[in-house]
Amino acid sequence: MHCESRTPHLARRRFLYIITVVLKNIFRSTVLGLRTWSVFLGARQGNTVLPAFKPCQCRFYANWTLTGICKHDETLLNQPVRQYARPSRKKQEFPSQLQDLHPSLLKHEYASVPLAQSVDDVVKKLLTLELANHSEKLRLKEEQLIATVRRDENDRSSTEVNVAILTVRIRNFQEHLHKHPKDKANKRWMLMAIDSRKKKLKFLRRTCYDSFEKVCQELGITYMFPPEYYRRVTRRWLAKKAFCNKVFQEVQKQKAEQREKQRAAEAKGKEPTSYTEPQGTVA
Repeated sequence: MHCESRTPHLARRRFLYIITVVLKNIFRSTVLGLRTWSVFLGARQGNTVLPAFKPCQCRFYANWTLTGICKHDETLLNQPVRQYARPSRKKQEFPSQLQDLHPSLLKHEYASVPLAQSVDDVVKKLLTLELANHSEKLRLKEEQLIATVRRDENDRSSTEVNVAILTVRIRNFQEHLHKHPKDKANKRWMLMAIDSRKKKLKFLRRTCYDSFEKVCQELGITYMFPPEYYRRVTRRWLAKKAFCNKVFQEVQKQKAEQREKQRAAEAKGKEPTSYTEPQGTVA
């Protein structure tokens, strides 16, 4: 009985669904035909010749008919490109700290060797920076910065020398991050080096301010003061602070009363009473 009663209902739903689909397709085709006809009318009024479309281009032609309706007088003769790639943005060149190193300079290991100046051109080319790798150039740059801030010729472990070494490393990390911004390990090493240099500069500023100014000037470092401590203001924190201030004021009042009693007793010549802390506090 139940199956027989449900059969007309299911048939009615299927019939309505079929009618809905058919009407939807008819409506779509009608809208597409109206849009296409409006574009052809606009092209005929503007005395322009429409390009010949192949059957495979009909779908793409239907996509830009709405644009032709909006522009009225202007007819799109060329089909716009869909899903095209974005134009590549050229990155700004990051200034390298190794630009001032001339290729004719000798490497750090051979700079103090007198024989390196009198060798032939082929051997000298091997000893110069022309065929040196990146680490050897960094080594020479490191020695140049150390020579500007060290205390004496044999100084290799002072705070100024350590700051110069960290500065070369930090700038090298920054140059690498500009080319490879997704290198998280390199960014972590750079932040660690920056924190270490901040600590050394803070110590140098506290102990020897003249050396601190000289290091910042020679190495081109801008020292930024750390931000002051700040706390997020919440309702609970404000209520607790107001309560603590109220308790403090009440305690100060009780202490002031105790002092007045002692002074009055001393003025009368009596034995001063022993000062006792208040037992309880008034909220």
